[in-house]
Amino acid sequence: MTDADALATALPLLQPGDEHTTAEWEAAAAAVLRKARRLSETDADALAWDKLARTTLDGIAVTPLGMPGGHLDRQSIVSVRPTRQGAWDIRSLIADPEAKLANEAALVDLDGGVTSLWLAADESTDVAATLAGVLLDLAPVVLDAPTAPATIADAFLALPGAKHPDCNLGIDPLGAMLRRPTVEQSPLAMEELTGYARKAWQADIRAIVVDATAAHDLGASDAQELGWAIAVGTAYLRALAGDGFGPDEAASLIEFRLAATDEQFPTIAKFRALRTLWASVLTHSGVADTTARVHGATSRPMLSKYDPYVNMLRGTVAAFAAGVGGADAVTVLPFDSANGRPDAFGRRIARNVSHLLIDESHVAAVADPAGGAYAVEQLTDDLAGKGWREFQTLEAEWAGGADFAAFRGRVAEVVARREAEIAKRKRPVTGLSEFPNLAETLPRRDADPLSDRVRRYGASFEELRDQPAEQHLFLATLGTVAQHTARATFITNLFAAGGIGVDSAGATAGVDDLVKAYAGQRVVCLAGSDAAYDEWGAAAAAALREAGAQHVIIAGRPVDYADAAAAMGVDALAFLVSTRKELGK
Repeated sequence: MTDADALATALPLLQPGDEHTTAEWEAAAAAVLRKARRLSETDADALAWDKLARTTLDGIAVTPLGMPGGHLDRQSIVSVRPTRQGAWDIRSLIADPEAKLANEAALVDLDGGVTSLWLAADESTDVAATLAGVLLDLAPVVLDAPTAPATIADAFLALPGAKHPDCNLGIDPLGAMLRRPTVEQSPLAMEELTGYARKAWQADIRAIVVDATAAHDLGASDAQELGWAIAVGTAYLRALAGDGFGPDEAASLIEFRLAATDEQFPTIAKFRALRTLWASVLTHSGVADTTARVHGATSRPMLSKYDPYVNMLRGTVAAFAAGVGGADAVTVLPFDSANGRPDAFGRRIARNVSHLLIDESHVAAVADPAGGAYAVEQLTDDLAGKGWREFQTLEAEWAGGADFAAFRGRVAEVVARREAEIAKRKRPVTGLSEFPNLAETLPRRDADPLSDRVRRYGASFEELRDQPAEQHLFLATLGTVAQHTARATFITNLFAAGGIGVDSAGATAGVDDLVKAYAGQRVVCLAGSDAAYDEWGAAAAAALREAGAQHVIIAGRPVDYADAAAAMGVDALAFLVSTRKELGK
């Protein structure tokens, strides 16, 4: 039997009774949606697709079910799948400004199983002291010095001995410019980039890191991050070619860095899409080896300084997604990174995430484990298409020189949409906008400039928590605990997300119990069942106003006897800000 015959022969995996049509799935899904009153009896079953689909910040509709034959026309985009099989490179970030402490962290991480180092540095960094005792021929070091790339690269190249071929000088002038909006020119001009590429070539190491986290940290969407990465990578290819490098030589000097978030499937698709897009550029450039080397770093903006232990879960999902997406190296930022410079415990947990995924869960045992899944393939194609269009847009905008104004404007639009979703808790931040703990004690850490330069997704809620409301409000619970607990829990968590404490009345049987529990708070909030509101909500509000309440809120739909209302879907941020203003009067 030929290969073609083998491919043409289907292998049945289902029993005849387990085979179902798309129409059957639509009917089953629609039945559930009708029970939830999200579809009417007269709506077509096929509307289940629209009701269950969600739209990403890039405008990509993610359907509830992956189906064959749904891929987009790739046009000039070449299809490439990740090929890494086996453990990825576990890379730790070394960023302490004190050389002695940075060196201790590096050696401890390497002893703990880290296989490469990502050195964040500036003009004051003592590279030799920081890397003392590190075997550079065994442990690759990737530099990251956006404010002093030449100084740090020279210091690294001056270190004695051979260096691992995966070492990288980390030159990225365009990324440095994007990170510093007030600076019109990079500390290292594009013309100098080729000189350091020569030095790297002579040392048999890489020279350039296309750090797309610069766009991600600004607030870019996945497609914008991809478009930025490909546009910058292409600009560097052109610069190297203009200085005499061959296409294959130039491509071999470049490494990419992408952000991995806790949105699992979009992250998997993004890493897969990058390889496809870069392979397209290299193919059109006449490069034989179209493989991209990709470093995945867990996202800083997705972290929260409140309930920071949830960051362990975020980092684990992000590392899993980057690894499944084919990342060659993965960095998990310590869970306490948002609180300042991480301590030894945070660093140990961070590096152990990759060990657990690789050695215990065997996530790295198979190349491209998500490949072939219709939903992942479709999302990869959709992201690749959007990313390619962003690349083409940037190419046109940079025809007369690198001008980031339009790109920043597009990113600002994405930031505004994301902020709106976070404000309404459609994009919840666990431990911050959802399930907050007002009584928690945050870990104390030294300030970290790497963290301070990024605005986290939950920053607006963090700002409210940073300065808790001085006055509590009175939670007027109507009825027994069983009757009011659902709405009381909802509204208490909502208030806590804004740094507002509550004094609860507890179980009550009527208006007199509420008034007796009331202690003169300026703002009160009614919390009970719809039946309780209908029976004695208006009387409760009137009695509390007579007792001294100046502002009455109701947990639920708006009513004429309350000044404000909060239910599912409310703009939580705006509601909390207005409530705090009332408390402060």
